[in-house]
Amino acid sequence: MQHFKTLSSYLDYLGLPEPEHPMLSVFNSKGDGYLPCPRESSPPITNDCYSISFKKYIGGNLNYGRTKYDFTNGALIFISPRQVLQWDNSVVFEQKGFSITFHEDFLKGTELAQQAKKYGFFSYSTNEALHLSPKEERQIESIVENIEIEYQNNQDAFSKEIIISQLDTLLKYANRFYERQFLNRKELSNSLLEQFNKHISEYFESGRLQEKGIPSIELIADEMSVSQRYLSDTLKKETGKTTTEHLHLNLIDEAKNILLQPNKSISEVAYELGFEYPPYFSRLFKKKEGISPTEYREKYKLN
Repeated sequence: MQHFKTLSSYLDYLGLPEPEHPMLSVFNSKGDGYLPCPRESSPPITNDCYSISFKKYIGGNLNYGRTKYDFTNGALIFISPRQVLQWDNSVVFEQKGFSITFHEDFLKGTELAQQAKKYGFFSYSTNEALHLSPKEERQIESIVENIEIEYQNNQDAFSKEIIISQLDTLLKYANRFYERQFLNRKELSNSLLEQFNKHISEYFESGRLQEKGIPSIELIADEMSVSQRYLSDTLKKETGKTTTEHLHLNLIDEAKNILLQPNKSISEVAYELGFEYPPYFSRLFKKKEGISPTEYREKYKLN
């Protein structure tokens, strides 16, 4: 897989103009203009840059996953260093918006260098983009205009500090707008939870639980075609429970059914559920149900 260590080499590969700064590139369509179009297709590649882009689709068709979004004016997309990128020429379109790409070293020595790594949206895939309302779009565009002014002018000792400050503001607004998107998309959240539970049930029924053990959240998210971080954030916002907690709830429900089979010991039940250590299963069961597996079995007998 080809990897680009510098911003210039990455832009050259894309067929885009040389940057005004060795570690920062800004493209912004204005008026009747369009964003410069990169090469039509590419095999998987990686690079050492962050990318923040806002795109309005003017011609052609482009869907983000299978989700019908409530804000369709434009999509704000975040890409982190070493994220695998790949696209083809199956869709041809013109686009407006902006694109800011900067090398990770551009943030070195700043607080934003660490903060950027904490923003979950840099771990989201493109079908989980941030869709802005018109008001939110205007707020983001005003920040980008400030960045572009510093980028296009003769840069001095203050330029980098000002641009970093504006990038920090842009990311803070994006974080706020993602919070809004999570809260406004209950239908999407419920759909993800239903899909999550369905994949868990299918995993259990297929016998993979006994064969391969308890599935990882990463595996489930991959089967659902969403990023692990986005799945976790969405379910947490809507249900108050993490993906791990939802997985445990499914395991405990399955345990209740197996515990009703009197010919199996508690250890056998634990192993059947994919637990390597039966005591861990017993502690988890008691934490969730308030009673031990043995007490649950006795309680059922009494009823």
